[in-house]
Amino acid sequence: MTQTVQVKRGALGETRIAQYADAPLGDGEVRLKVESFSVTANNVTYAVAGDAFGYWNFFPGEGEWGVVPMWGHAVVTESRHPEIAEGERVYGYLPMADSLDVLPTGVSAGGFTDAAAHRQPMSPIYNQYSRLAADPEHDPAREGERMIFGPLFKTGFLIESFMRREGWFGAEAVVLTSASSKTAMGLASVAKHRSPGIRRIGLTSAGNVDFVKRGGFYDLVLAYDDLTGLPQVSSVLVDFAGNAGLIHGVHTTLGDNLKYSCTVGATHVGAGFGQNNGPPPGPTPVLFFAPDHAVAAIKEQGPKAFGEAVGVSWLRFIAEAGGALTIDERHGLEAAREAYLATLAGRADPAVGIVIRP
Repeated sequence: MTQTVQVKRGALGETRIAQYADAPLGDGEVRLKVESFSVTANNVTYAVAGDAFGYWNFFPGEGEWGVVPMWGHAVVTESRHPEIAEGERVYGYLPMADSLDVLPTGVSAGGFTDAAAHRQPMSPIYNQYSRLAADPEHDPAREGERMIFGPLFKTGFLIESFMRREGWFGAEAVVLTSASSKTAMGLASVAKHRSPGIRRIGLTSAGNVDFVKRGGFYDLVLAYDDLTGLPQVSSVLVDFAGNAGLIHGVHTTLGDNLKYSCTVGATHVGAGFGQNNGPPPGPTPVLFFAPDHAVAAIKEQGPKAFGEAVGVSWLRFIAEAGGALTIDERHGLEAAREAYLATLAGRADPAVGIVIRP
């Protein structure tokens, strides 16, 4: 019997816990028991953009109900694949549930890809699973941090790599909204070390200003209602909030000093993400879709070189960020449902990383 938290796709605040009988495994299939996953603003973005980017399709629900993807760890409890043994552990994309059946293909010592037919139209990045016994990023003492920061950090790494390849569009500063978010901190950390000449400016809610300052990732931290404090220098905007009014405000304040604008996530649910609020002045915001950039970067650099570059930056970031975060481990899918709803409503404490053991 599998239990899963399901979300109404047209009303993201409506949830339920459903259960269904497990079907027998087919040839080559593997059953994973979900051991742990994190709940972050990134998961809310998956829900908000679920229809636009196919996030609901990875773990199909029932009718109007969908399953929000998570990042976490799982153990093989049953295997009909000759190269995968029961008892081994993996890391990757998981449903907000306690079990998942996969059809491994491309199996190597380091991992495999789920070849389930319904997952093939989406980015292959999300279908890859790392086998922890041979995973260079795996640290048993840092499993919580990896679930909370790992996917988000890689997005930040890819943004910095893209901006640096483009010469930061001639800018002297990068403005990051939702500066308390894990992805923004990851980008700020990578930029601090790989693009030290770029000034890092974080925008956040008034209540999070002190927390963001303590992290040490930004040269300047401003509250959202203090946009007039933005330095009038050539800048790029990286928006993680998805708040149309905020984007418009930054564009208006910086005027001709804004050289490029991109949007990455949607932490401010219901504040204009995907809606037509009229174009902001200046450069048209461009969507940054991390999986496409990851595929391109791996193709350009090769998997080994790309992995090594990420690894160096990841170890530096986790050393810097680890002390700024308290991990709150909770048990059961009801706790997962509550954590998702709190994050959706913006009630989650950015200084606390939530890990669920279903």
